[in-house]
Order: sequence, then structure tokens, then C-alpha cells
Amino acid sequence: MIKKTIALIIAVYICFNISGQNRHRLEFNKEGKFKIAQFTDLHWIDGSPNCSKTASTIKYVLKTEKPDLAILTGDVVWKLPSRRPWRDIPKIFEDAGVPFAVVLGNHDAEGGTEITRSGIFEILAQSPYFVGEKGPDDIYGAGNYVLPIWGKRSTISALLYCFDSNSYQQNTLYGSYDWVHFNQIEWYRRQSKKFTKQNNNKPLPALAFLHIPLPEYKEVLNKPSTIGHYGEDVSSPRINSGLFGSFVDMQDVKGVFAGHEHDNDFVGLDFDVALAYGRATGFDTYGSLTHGARIIEMKEEPFRFDTWICTPEGKELFFHYPSGISSVDEQNMHYLPAVQTKSQKHGVAYTYYEGTFKSFNDTTTAVKRVNGVMDKLSIKEAPVKSGFAYDFNSFIDIGKKGVYSFCTISDDCSKLYIDGNLVVDNNNSTGFYASGKVALDEGFHRFRILYFQDEWGCRLDVGFCDKGTVYQLIPDSMLFVPQ
Repeated sequence: MIKKTIALIIAVYICFNISGQNRHRLEFNKEGKFKIAQFTDLHWIDGSPNCSKTASTIKYVLKTEKPDLAILTGDVVWKLPSRRPWRDIPKIFEDAGVPFAVVLGNHDAEGGTEITRSGIFEILAQSPYFVGEKGPDDIYGAGNYVLPIWGKRSTISALLYCFDSNSYQQNTLYGSYDWVHFNQIEWYRRQSKKFTKQNNNKPLPALAFLHIPLPEYKEVLNKPSTIGHYGEDVSSPRINSGLFGSFVDMQDVKGVFAGHEHDNDFVGLDFDVALAYGRATGFDTYGSLTHGARIIEMKEEPFRFDTWICTPEGKELFFHYPSGISSVDEQNMHYLPAVQTKSQKHGVAYTYYEGTFKSFNDTTTAVKRVNGVMDKLSIKEAPVKSGFAYDFNSFIDIGKKGVYSFCTISDDCSKLYIDGNLVVDNNNSTGFYASGKVALDEGFHRFRILYFQDEWGCRLDVGFCDKGTVYQLIPDSMLFVPQ
């Protein structure tokens, strides 16, 4: 009778998919940090001697990084999947006392009939440290769910969206791999709207995890912010179902983390969203990179995150969001030395022009109207609404040595120079936002902004940040009149 009762309790537990979230509330710590270890592509083959190597790598990362959560981003089990690996792998995290979540890859239920994608989550739900869930039955796939992370005010401060990127496309006309389907995207948008409404109509910052990378991963390959290894093609779906577009539209997801390619671990920015691969973890598959994990350390207020690769050989490829500044920048960029100035007066010198402007070369034929000094960097004092330009000059006081990211938001065009070096080239009349990085010694540096307005709207905002902060407008207190 007792055995039947226990069996009934377990059956009810699985049937109703009681989430491990109820057992392990995910929280930012007292320092406002929350650390995630992303393990991907374990390719665990039941009975293989390499399983012990994979397990050792996972244990090393857990012991070294002490994450608050582990997320396995697909292709966890390989070759005629059985139930045993889905019990063996959770035990690694149970023994370490680390909650874990899972999204599935294309191999996880491939090639056998013993287990289905939904059935995997029924097994995982039996682990006391599993915090994921199978997700709604009325949308495509298995493993679509959202994990809240609670903040210091006992309210939800951030979200982790987990998506089933599915497996293969049966109609080869559309390519090999399936995509995140429209009703999955609709589900995400409903969740996003709900949490935004609960947060006083302000989007909650979020990260997203899935196995197969989005097509937009191809967009970051040659961008200045991108670091890491690119050892094979991005095997994204040929059909772009628009998940990334929804991330941009909903304004909450700041980073996307995928697996699938074992010789890629790059991370870069596209429309201010970080697109990153994890580092392949498993020993029973191809790949030339040292096996390990990607670490993501989130900061609560203001929201930002640092991410890096951890392997038994050490840590590498540090990347800071939202600045896009990386350890590669810090190691390879030439630091501009500070310059001497006796200036003690805050402000900006300027030259003001009027004319017709299609490029910055047009200032040579424009009418120079006035020279002067402003208390702060501004175009609001322009006496006309269109057809004008400014040449701003000052010294900027840099408080500490480091790599800095500067940006301009302008309508129409702007350029930002430091010590005569072009840092931001926002020379696009349709364009608004552009950014660039520069390495600066502590002290004063020559600072110049060129701006012109051709027609229609006008705007100029100039911001900056270092690796440990978020973008802010350059305060007036940092700018000094040239002498």
C-alpha cells in the first residue's frame, strides 16, 4: 500500500509538471550578482568511457565558478538516446548542489523510440535540482519556459527565456534544421508583455537560451565588438521566423546563448543584443577547442552582464555587456597618452555654420556664423531648424585608464574624435546611432565633435561607458574649454 501511494505521488508530480522553480528560487545575491554556467553539446553516449571526462569538466567548472544556475543548451545525449543518461547527468548537479535547466538540441531524441522530447522532461522533473519544465502543451516543441530571477526588493528583476529550437525540417526545400515556430514566438511575446506590465510597463531585462543559433548570428561575424573562435559555418535555419525581431521589438532580451557548433564560441553585438555561442563541453564529438563552458555573470542594477569561457586550462575571452568591451581590446589596443592643459573652466568651444550639408566636406563652402564657448555640449541654441553645422572642441577628463566605448545618437550626421583619432563615425543621414572604442590613459584628452543637420529632425546625444558601467550621457563636469 505504501509503495502504491508513493508511486501515485510521483505520477501526479510528473503529470502536473511541478517545476523545480518552486524548490529553488533563483535570486541575485547580496552583491547584486547572479552567475550562470552554460554547458552545451555534451553528446553523452551511454556507456562511453568519455562520459567520465565530460563529467570531470562539468565538475571542474562548477567547483571553480560556483554558479547559481547551470543551463544545458542542447545535444545533451547522443546516439540512440535512452533514459539512463537523463538520470546520470542530473546527478552531477545534484551532487554539486547546483540547480540546472535544459533546452533540447536536434540530437537529444534522435534515432530511437525509447524516449521522446516530452518524455525527457518527465524524467528531468524527478530531479530535485531541475528548475525547468516541459512548457505549454499548446505550442510547438518541448522545453519552452521562462525562469524569473528575484532581486533585492523581493520582486522579479530579470528573466531567463528557454526555447526549444526543435530539430530537423522534414521538407528539405526549407533546409536541414527547423526553426522556432510562430506560436512559440507568440508565447514569448505574451510572457514579455505580462512581465512588462507587472514592472510598471518597463521591460524586464532578460537573456535567452536555445540550441540552434538564430540566422542573425551571421550578422556579428565581422563586427568590431565580436571576439572568440569562428571555426565553422553558422548552421542556423534557412527560414528566419522572426524571433530576434521580437526580442528587439519587446526591448527585454539583452543576450542570446546557443550551442550546436562545436568550433564556434564567438560573441558579438547586433542591435545592442549580444549573440553568443557556448563552449562545447562533451568529449564524444568533433571539435578542436578545449572543452569547457561559457559563464555569464549578471548584475542587477543597472542591468548588465560579463561573460567569459572557463575550461580546466583557465579563463579567457572576457566580454562586457552593453559596452562590447572585451579582454581582447584591453590586451591589443594602443592606449592614447594624456595631454597637458591648464584649463580649469568647464565648457565646450564651438564654431557654428549655416548652409546646405550633404557631407562634412560641405563645411568648407558653408557660411561661418559665429565662434564661442558653451557651458555644455548642445545644438539647441542653433538659430535655424535646418541647414546648420557645429564643430565642438574641448578637453575630456578621463578618471581612470581603460578601454572606453563612445557613442553618438544624431540626426543627421556626427563624428567623434579623441586626440585626433576618429572613434565614432555616424556619417549616415538616415542613421541615429553609432559607437566605437578607444583605449585611454588617465587624464585629459582632446575631444572633438562634428555635427551637421540637413533637413527635418535634429538631435545630438553623446554617451560613453567603460567595461563596468552602462552608457550615460557625457556629464558637463568632464568637459573643459581648450586654452
